[in-house]
Amino acid sequence: MPNKADVKAWKAQLVAQAEQQILKLTDSDRFKQYLNTLAKFHQYSARNIDLIYAQNPQATQVAGFKQWQTDFNRTVDRGAKAIRIAAPIIKKLTPEDQKRLDTTEEKAIVGYRYIPVFDISQTSGEPVLSAKDFVKENLADHKNVTNLYNELKNYLNNNTDIKVSEKRLSELGGAKGYFQPSTNEIVIGSDEPDNALKLETLYHEYAHSQLHGLTSEFKDRPRAYQETQAEAVAYVAMQNIGVDTSNYSLGYVATWAKDKAVIHEALSEIQQVSNKVIELSDGLTKQLGLQEAQKEPEHDLKKLSAHDLNKSYRGLQQQVQQTTNSQQKAQFKNQLHEIHEEISNRTQKDLKDFAKHNPEVKQPKKEETQQIRR
Repeated sequence: MPNKADVKAWKAQLVAQAEQQILKLTDSDRFKQYLNTLAKFHQYSARNIDLIYAQNPQATQVAGFKQWQTDFNRTVDRGAKAIRIAAPIIKKLTPEDQKRLDTTEEKAIVGYRYIPVFDISQTSGEPVLSAKDFVKENLADHKNVTNLYNELKNYLNNNTDIKVSEKRLSELGGAKGYFQPSTNEIVIGSDEPDNALKLETLYHEYAHSQLHGLTSEFKDRPRAYQETQAEAVAYVAMQNIGVDTSNYSLGYVATWAKDKAVIHEALSEIQQVSNKVIELSDGLTKQLGLQEAQKEPEHDLKKLSAHDLNKSYRGLQQQVQQTTNSQQKAQFKNQLHEIHEEISNRTQKDLKDFAKHNPEVKQPKKEETQQIRR
């Protein structure tokens, strides 16, 4: 059993390993790997994203040993090496603790412990649904990218204090777009022929507005720092909706991020704005119908086998538990209800058929049936 000193040293080494991996991100391929990890794990803390990346840059979805079994009906492969992430240690505070810490909170984080999780690639079992399974149409399609661009532009104009307008590329001095802090205005090249680049540019300039506006905390960062941040956020946002812009995004990042300190200091701020952009994009793609849960029409439900019907039901139950979007949760619940009705109808039919072919089996009296209903 390792002593406390050994455990402390191991933890320090684990964090140091993540630090070393981050400092190697000046290479564009490594930076791409890190941003891909960020897009996949945007709900994790920056510390845990770093730990996941350092130990397994290809990880796409992680969970604990038992969680894979109970929640996803999958088992961790024999010999799989765990990924360690930090989990808070929460303590119930005594009145003395509250006085010492000058707080009225009943509980507080008193430390962290490193717990083992495993990537889905280290497990076997039933398929696991992900957000990409719900994309109805390819967002790289001309029409869909244009629709999302227009929806994002309208949202910013109608729901924020940012003004988004367009000008011809010839008026932008060689740029694809720009953000003007003094007027809080974003301008995008109207005649840009690459629709994905046009949307990515809007994400880029929106990131500038959030990170480098007049009242923003990071408005005085050097130009190299600002451009690296903005393009990193845009790349993450496009990756999140399934559009690969690495051909120009990573070249752009590599042009500016020549100093290791630039990337290292920018990472936590990239994550903050990336989270915001991802949540905004997810909401807009759902409104456009570009992301929606797989839904079988009512007549198609009847064609599903009992196994597939139950499998769909379990998958939707997981989505209801995992989603934080109230509109999407309601949609999943409606689909659960439809599948539940189909399962119930089949069960009732099976019971009637059984009773018909087995008249000797005594059926409960009507009064008894009514008594157990609630």
